[in-house]
Parts: sequence; structure tokens; C-alpha cells
Amino acid sequence: MQVDWNGVYPAVTTKFTPNDELDLPMFGLNLDAQIAAGVHGIILGGTLGESSTLTDNEKDRLLTFALEKSAGRVPIIMNIAEGSTRDAVAAARRAEKLGADGLMVLPPMRYRTDHRETVEWFRAIADTTSLPIMVYNNPVDYKTEVTLPMFEELLQHPHIQAVKESTRDISNVTRLRNAFGERLKILCGVDTVAMEELLMGADGWVAGLVCAFPAETVAIYNLVKAEWLEEALPIYRWFLPLLELDIHPKLVQYIKLAEQMTGIGTEYVRAPRLPLEGEERERVLRIIEEGIRTRPELPVLVI
Repeated sequence: MQVDWNGVYPAVTTKFTPNDELDLPMFGLNLDAQIAAGVHGIILGGTLGESSTLTDNEKDRLLTFALEKSAGRVPIIMNIAEGSTRDAVAAARRAEKLGADGLMVLPPMRYRTDHRETVEWFRAIADTTSLPIMVYNNPVDYKTEVTLPMFEELLQHPHIQAVKESTRDISNVTRLRNAFGERLKILCGVDTVAMEELLMGADGWVAGLVCAFPAETVAIYNLVKAEWLEEALPIYRWFLPLLELDIHPKLVQYIKLAEQMTGIGTEYVRAPRLPLEGEERERVLRIIEEGIRTRPELPVLVI
């Protein structure tokens, strides 16, 4: 299925049972909720998907299940987050063989590459697959920044098409657009600046709280793109306390708790992560419960 890198792409969580096994029925329930809300694609095995704790077999099962469940309704994107070029290339080949529609690729894990190494990393992966690639640029959490000069080289490769823009610098959307025009699709990767980056011209939103609140996330995107800003702004202001759960080291636990509270997930995580408890859990619950209590009525967009 063709990926156009426009719209809302949930970075979905990986659902586990109490016995620490994949919970595919609950995973499927959440996928259905995302697609019913109108998302434009699904991203598997990212940070929210607890990628670093998943085996290759589990990643393959998730991808195969998501492809069957989506049945061509939306493209399915597989995340690549590896420590060696060899492993990343193998993961890209495996994802393509299983039928993934595209790849989201991080820089190497656990080693901060320089300019030459970063460019060669992404080129090596792009050379091994025919799938379209979105570069995940998150120097805040992963330390390696993909700079404009790096993109200048990377965009010579036709498979490299988009960036998950997670620098948290809103002006970087303008820098990228000035430098590369429409050649590079830009998707905001940080929930708390999503509306701002969409207003600055971002093409899409790789979202986190969408996992628990898919309809509201899609509504904000659609309203901004239709220039219904007076309708979008109150929803975004309501959403912000929830969106701030996405920028904490325990974002997985926070968002999974929100999924449980909205009925489309559970709070089971894989160790070393542990479920929330005590005052921290109560504090996050209060934020989620207030969001649910004051959930806005969404306007009907007529174009």
C-alpha cells in the first residue's frame, strides 16, 4: 500500500498479557479504534511500542497481525531501531518480506554517530529495501541529530522521503521546508508541539496520546488542515495536559494507563518498566480522569 506521509500516524503501544506475552486481541481492539477514528497509518515497534524489549519473532508477529487486521485500510510502518548496520539491514529486509508498507528508521542505538557515519547508516538501510523510509530525528532522547547537511545527502536517495521531526524546535519545520521544499515530508513527532508544527506546514503527526484518544487527535489534524482554527484550538487546549504525558521518561506507562481508562488497552508493560503505583499513579490518573470528564464534543468538518 502506498505511503504518502500525510496525516496522523499513531506510534502504537505493544499490548501484553499479565504473563508478559503478546496480547494480540487487545492489540487488535486498539488498531480497530485507530482506523475507525480515521488515522492515516500505523507505526509499530517504536519507543511507545517498547521496541527495545521485543524479540525479532515478536516484532514479526505484530507486523503480520497488523497487516491482516488492517486489511489494506491504512499503511503499516515498521520501526527500525538497532545497534549495528548489519542488524538494521536484516530488520528492514525482514519487514519488507513480511509485507510492511514503509519503515521508520532511527539512528544507531547506543553509539552517537558523526556526520559520515549517520549518512552511511541510513543509506545502507535504504539501499537494501524498496520501501519508503521516514527518518526519526530525535536528538533529545537519542543524542544523534540528523542535520540539514545530512538530509542534503540523504535526500539524493529516492527511498528516503520523510522525517519524524522530534527536535522540539518548531522553527525546524521552516528550516526543512526552506531547504527541501516538498521533497521531504515533515511529520511532527512530539505531541506537545503538534498543532504548532502543523500550522507551520508539517504534513503529519506521529502521535502518542492518539493511542488512547484517536478521535480527538484526528480531529485536530483535520481541523488545522481545513483552517478551522477556532474549532481546533479549544480541543488542543483541552488535550494539552494529556499530551504532556508523552514527554516523560515513563510515557509508555502513562499512555498505557490512559488506554486502559478509555477502554482500548491495558497498563501491562514489560520489565524493566513497571506499572505505576502510589502517588505517581494517582497523579496521572487525575489528569486522565479530568480529560475524560471534560472530553469535548467534536465538530463535524464540512468541506
